[in-house]
Amino acid sequence: QVQLVESGGGLVQPGGSLRLSCAASGIIFSIYAMGWYRQDPGKQRELVASITSGGSRNYADSVKGRFTISRDNAKNTVYLQMNSLKPEDTAVYYCNAVYELGVRKSNYWGQGTQVTVSS
Repeated sequence: QVQLVESGGGLVQPGGSLRLSCAASGIIFSIYAMGWYRQDPGKQRELVASITSGGSRNYADSVKGRFTISRDNAKNTVYLQMNSLKPEDTAVYYCNAVYELGVRKSNYWGQGTQVTVSS
């Protein structure tokens, strides 16, 4: 059974920092591309950051220079370090794991963790 369990969300003041973690089980973590998405009520889920199995990173323009994605294959965990947080970063953050080989694709989601940026 595949599980992605996020943690680290919470309430933080503008300008503050949080680190999200996503612990994976039931998959060969090292071969999966991992991503963080976020979703506000009434809005579409959007990609925040992703990291390939080889370590290449991609960021949404809105978080470049503020957020950093990393992975620890020994711990089957992906992280999202969020600095200089803004109220518009408020959302539920979801962890995603994707593996594609030819026509075969595996795609898994975590349950989400709430991040609220407010004074």
